[in-house]
Amino acid sequence: MLFIQQRVKNHHYIVDSFNVNPVYLRHNKQGMIPDYRHWQIPLGRRFRSLKMWFVFRIYGVKNLQNHIRKQVWLAHQFKFMVSGDSRFEITHPVILGLVCFRLKGTNELNEKFVNTINDRKNIHLTPTKIDDRFIVRFAVCARTTELADIQYSFKEIQEVAKIVVEK
Repeated sequence: MLFIQQRVKNHHYIVDSFNVNPVYLRHNKQGMIPDYRHWQIPLGRRFRSLKMWFVFRIYGVKNLQNHIRKQVWLAHQFKFMVSGDSRFEITHPVILGLVCFRLKGTNELNEKFVNTINDRKNIHLTPTKIDDRFIVRFAVCARTTELADIQYSFKEIQEVAKIVVEK
């Protein structure tokens, strides 16, 4: 593994040039510690092709296709689990490995739901707002994700929903 030490007079110049800060990447420790994701090739559009080139080179087209198909299937399994629980609603069609859902109720309830899940540190969900509605994003994106992981995640989601709704 290669480690590179980088010394700069003012790290804000680097951070500001690479800064991409959408709502789903925000966290409660911002500004308190350096956020090193801004010190590298950014998440932005201009560098996507370079990242994809590396992915194709490492995995090959066939393995990448199989991986994507598996993640799409796992996302749909999660969608079926969420659809079977009357406390939740699917807010948007499943796209690749992304399932957008929310607890039926207020934005505040959903925000508390996501914060409670993330504070427990068993799984991590990302929030977003679309048309002033607080939505929860469940992304199947790890290379090693299996159906058991999806089932575990949904069980955790159900437990937290029970806690949040009862309060």
